Amino acid sequence: MSRLASTFAEFKQSGHKALIPFITAGDPSREFTVPMMHAMVEAGADIIELGVPFSDPMADGPVIQRASERALAHKMSLRHTLEVVSEFRSSNQNTPVVLMGYANPIEAMGYENFAQAAENAGVDGVLTVDLPPEEASECATLLKAHNIDQIFLLAPNSNIDRIKKMDALGSGFLYYVSVKGVTGAGHLDTGDVKRKLTDIRANTQLPVGIGFGIKDAETAKVIANLGDAVVVGSALISKIEENLDSPEQAKQEITELLKSMRLAMDSQG
Repeated sequence: MSRLASTFAEFKQSGHKALIPFITAGDPSREFTVPMMHAMVEAGADIIELGVPFSDPMADGPVIQRASERALAHKMSLRHTLEVVSEFRSSNQNTPVVLMGYANPIEAMGYENFAQAAENAGVDGVLTVDLPPEEASECATLLKAHNIDQIFLLAPNSNIDRIKKMDALGSGFLYYVSVKGVTGAGHLDTGDVKRKLTDIRANTQLPVGIGFGIKDAETAKVIANLGDAVVVGSALISKIEENLDSPEQAKQEITELLKSMRLAMDSQG
C-alpha cells in the first residue's frame, strides 16, 4: 500500500480531512523550499503538493505561472525538484509528497528513469496536468511498479465515462478542480461542487481532493465537509510573491493561513 493510500485509509477511519498545501519547488529560492515544507507540516498539512517548474504551465493562473518563472530563473528543474524531496525525506518519512507538473520534463527524462528516481527520492504521487487517462497507461503502470500513485484531475465538465477511466487507472486520490479555468481563477460555487461530488462518489472508491478557489479558512471548512481533502495553492503562492524581499515573512504568513484552515477544518459541524 502506498503512503498516500495508507494515509487516506487512516483518515477515513478517524474522519480527519486532509489539508494539502501547494508550493512551487524553488520559489522564491531553492533554499526556501524544504524549510517551508517542514513548516507547513508543523502548521497542520497532511500531504504536500510540490509544483515542478515548467516554462509553459498552461493550466496555471498568473500567480503560479510567475512562481514557475521565479523558480526557473534559479535553474530549478525536475531533477532538482527530486533532490528537494530527497532532502525533505531525510527528516520526514511520514508526510506524503505529490509532484504536480507537466509531461514534457518527465518524457525528457524517460518514464522509467523518472519512476525510479522519484521512488528513490521518496515521491508518493504524481499529477501530470497534461497527461489524460487515455495517454497515461505507460506512465501509470511504471509509477505503480515503483509504489507511486498516478493522480488525475477531474474538471466540472468531466462526464461519468471519464470519471470511470480515471478511477480505473488512477490511485491515491482524485483531484477535483472546483472551478472552471486556470488555478486561482473563478468563484467557488459550493452548490455546484456538492452536486458534482455526488456523480464522482458514485463512480469511484478513491478519496477526492478538492482544489482551485480555496483562499481562506471559511472556504476550507466548507470544502472539507464535501470532500476528503482540501488543496490550497494560489493563496499560498501569493504570500510568497508579496514578500519576495522577506522570505521569513512569507513563511510566517503561509503557516498562519494553514493553521487557520486546519483549525476551521477540524471544527466541522
